[in-house]
Amino acid sequence: MSQLVDRTITALRSEHDTLAGLVRTLTDDQLAATSGAAEWTVAQVLSHLGSGAEIGRAPIARAAGETVTAEDNQTIWARWDASAPRAQAEGFLEYDGRWLDTVEALTPEQRSSLTVDLGFLPEPVPLVTALGMRLNEVANHSWDVRVAFDAHAEVDADSAAVLVDLLTGPVAFMLNFLAKPAELADPVSVAVPGAGLVIDDAVTVVDHVESPSATFNGPPEAFVRLISGRLKAPYDNGVTIDGSITLDDLRRVFPGF
Repeated sequence: MSQLVDRTITALRSEHDTLAGLVRTLTDDQLAATSGAAEWTVAQVLSHLGSGAEIGRAPIARAAGETVTAEDNQTIWARWDASAPRAQAEGFLEYDGRWLDTVEALTPEQRSSLTVDLGFLPEPVPLVTALGMRLNEVANHSWDVRVAFDAHAEVDADSAAVLVDLLTGPVAFMLNFLAKPAELADPVSVAVPGAGLVIDDAVTVVDHVESPSATFNGPPEAFVRLISGRLKAPYDNGVTIDGSITLDDLRRVFPGF
């Protein structure tokens, strides 16, 4: 599990560096452009990531022994929402950088042993779970920003590979919130790149499936975007499904966030 923690932190650093490099070049008009999350502008996506970094850093820092005094979440969100687009972009750079500085400074022992009280789950979770939830947010919302300027943008391949591994274990519970299995009349098992997807009364990602009833033909990054509701036209070129269900069936199961 400690290896998965390290891989997740590495992926998060790469995501930050890539997105920060783009953000620093954006004009005010580009910040106001519609993102891949159609209800948000590019600046609003960056605000979401920045406020999430500000809020999410505190419980990890506390778990590591740092004394942290933080505003309540509603106050933080209100401050970010009231900020101008340029300030939202600059805030993302600052606060996501701080979040990364905190997790990258964790010792090997801390990376393997820390539990984090995120405040909205029933009990503290292993560090890998907190990191995995953040990677899911960052990888998908980074795509939201990049696809506004590049219709062929993809979720980072390394991030996608890590997320598939995380979905088989430490963040599997997120599928309870992301998926609507009742949209399918019958159970299915789908072979996907590097894993399997089982949809019955619930939805699970497994290491592999024997005798799948369908096959997802596409890269891991497309599977990650499927789960987050981002594998929609015109961003689904080359992705097909063979077998008992269609891509539209799977899109109904994963409406997105």
